[in-house]
Order: sequence, then structure tokens, then C-alpha cells
Amino acid sequence: MLKIPIHSIQSPPAHRSNRRQFLSQLSLLPVGFGLGVLPLVSHAADDNSVANSVKALTFDVFGTVVDWRGSIIREGELLAAKKGYNVDWARFADSWRSGYGPAMNKVRSGELPWTKIDDLHRMILDDLVEEYSLTGMSEAELVHFNEAWQRLSPWPDTVSGLNKLKSKYVITTLSNGNVSLLTHMAKNGGLPWDAILSAELSGHYKPDPEAYLKAADLLSLRPEQVMMVAAHPGDLRAAARTGLKTAYVIRPLERGPGRPVNRNPDGEFDYTAEDFNDLARQLGV
Repeated sequence: MLKIPIHSIQSPPAHRSNRRQFLSQLSLLPVGFGLGVLPLVSHAADDNSVANSVKALTFDVFGTVVDWRGSIIREGELLAAKKGYNVDWARFADSWRSGYGPAMNKVRSGELPWTKIDDLHRMILDDLVEEYSLTGMSEAELVHFNEAWQRLSPWPDTVSGLNKLKSKYVITTLSNGNVSLLTHMAKNGGLPWDAILSAELSGHYKPDPEAYLKAADLLSLRPEQVMMVAAHPGDLRAAARTGLKTAYVIRPLERGPGRPVNRNPDGEFDYTAEDFNDLARQLGV
């Protein structure tokens, strides 16, 4: 135990400023130091109230947690090595992803019934097979290629950052990807989720408000106790409108090099982080 000589502590003179100085010195003594007074207890103001009020983090997945573009390019190159295709796989990946929004809108409009993202991916792929002349593919090969979305690789910081965040918060997906897709992806990539939540559970795709509110309800939390983590401002704005807190994680390579990067210059989100490890640091993990 640290020993501090009594004579090193000034007696409290009558002057008020010196009395404050004495009390300040006294507060530095170890608990149990015998001066016949009770130990002082710090009641410092909380300087990170949002981080401490939040109980769970929900994560967008495609682009935020995993590198969909680089992964699809790699899967295409593996297919080309087997089948001899000559394809610009970066362009192919972008085309596959760009069909995602219009396909979901067909469900929203009633043109299609509720459809899992795995099945929407396959519908888009069937069109791309014709557009890019990917001839001679068997049904088994088409199924395997479509399941590339279940094998997307995490960003380099993803697993370490999630494990840090998991030590303080419940961490879960909140993606338009269906539950089975997200489960296979987590198993393939070693993603340490506490739970797999999906927009599928609400019967609404993000950014419909029902997707965010259903996640909070399933976690038995109020919306303001949940923080949405995403690399997409639109996703975060929709989450904020339902009462969720927001954390913007910058993923400058999501859509390839040379793209402009939004660094939240207007401060519209609660946190802005360079990656998941940076987010953990800001949240006091």
C-alpha cells in the first residue's frame, strides 16, 4: 500500500482557496488511509452519455462488415479459371449489386411477393448470365455462384473490432440479407454475432421503418437504446428517424478505389469512425 507522510499534507487554513487545495490533496489518498474521515467518492460527469445509454449495436452487413465487391470479383475469377470466361468481373460485381435495389422495389410495389435476398440475387444472376454470355453453366454451378454472397470476406478490422464491441454491447446483424444467408456468412467469416437479425423478420426491407423497429423490439430495447452501425448514410438516416442512435463507419473501398468518400462533414450521425476498432475506441471499449 502507498504510504504518504502526514506532514506532506497541508492543514486546512481558514482561507477558502487553501481549503479547496487541501480537499483536492486529500482526494488523492488511497481508500482506507486513516485520517478519521470518510473516503471521497468521485461523481464525475459522464462525457459519453450516448455510448453508455446504448445497449445493443445493430450492423448493416454488405459493405459495412464484409467486402462484397472484392469478394464477388474473386468468385468470378475462380469461375473464369474453371469455365474459361473472359469477363470484367469488377463491372460484373457492380451490375449484380446494382440490381438489388430495383429487385426489392418489385417486392415493395407488390409486383413480387415477399422474396428472400438469396432468391433476388438469383433472379439478377440469371439475367447477368445472358448479358455476359456465361454459357455452359450447370444448375449446380449457378447455385454455387449465387451462394458467393454467403461467402463474402470480412474487412481486415471486422472480426477484431466486433470482438471488442461485443465485450460491452450486444452485437447483431440488421441486414436485408435473409437469416440463412447471414448465418452462413457468419460461419464462413468467423463473425462473432450475439444474434442474427434480418429485415426478413419484419417482412420489410430497409430503409422501411418497420425493419429497425422490429430489431429493437426483438432485443427488448427501446429504439434509443440501439445504435445502427453502417457505411451507408441513407441507412443511418432511416434508422435515426425511428429513434435509433447512429454510427457511420467509413469504407472507402466498398465500391472500388477512386470513389469520393463522405466523412460526415455535417456531423449528422452520433459517431463517425474509420473502422470497427476506431468505433470501439470511441465507445470506450
